[in-house]
Amino acid sequence: MKRVLLLLVAGVFAGQAHAGLFTDEKTAKQLKELEGRVSLLEDNSNQSSRAMMGLQSQIDTLNETVRKLQGENEELQHDLQDAEKRQKDFYIDLDTRMRKLESAASAVAAAAPPAPAPIDPVAENRDFNAAYAQFKAHKLQDSIHGFMAFLTKYPGSTLAPNAYYHMGVAYYGLHDCKNAVNSYLTAATKFPDSNTAPNALLGTSICYQELGDMTKAKKTLKQLIAKYPKSPMAPRAKKRLKSLK
Repeated sequence: MKRVLLLLVAGVFAGQAHAGLFTDEKTAKQLKELEGRVSLLEDNSNQSSRAMMGLQSQIDTLNETVRKLQGENEELQHDLQDAEKRQKDFYIDLDTRMRKLESAASAVAAAAPPAPAPIDPVAENRDFNAAYAQFKAHKLQDSIHGFMAFLTKYPGSTLAPNAYYHMGVAYYGLHDCKNAVNSYLTAATKFPDSNTAPNALLGTSICYQELGDMTKAKKTLKQLIAKYPKSPMAPRAKKRLKSLK
């Protein structure tokens, strides 16, 4: 650009010299002014170039920032899609498990026996007393059937140890010592804290003695004395034990 300006200046100077319009002093002054203008234009041009370079650098920086943001946005989009997929898979798995549990619970409920009906205490006492009335009337076989029916209907009854004990007495009255032992031992071992337990052990020992098993008869008496020392049956057990030696 400077060269072009100098050429223009030279052309102007040549034309002026050729025309003889200016003196050497005036020409020098004009040249100096032109050189100043050229220098100013060059400075402006350099400043513009530097400004353009700075602007380009800013543009490049902005472009790089945009590319980074685009990359981060794509990565976030990918992470979001993965999170949505994991959440969907989780809910599907949870729903599947819940359905299996509900199905298993339904199967268990269907297979479970129906809950027993609540016991009517009036009917319970009536049924026991009916069997006991047969026992007192010496209808021993009928009383056994009555106590069996009672125990089947009321297995958890507080009267169950009494029913087993009186069944043992009834069997003994019928000279059936084997079944008497079974009933006595059930009353004593299944309900050890009942009042009938010591009586049942004494009855068991008597039956063993009649069956000829003296070892078990003595062992049962010793068990009664050790386990129920304050029972009214304990003195009787001690007396019988001495008689068996």
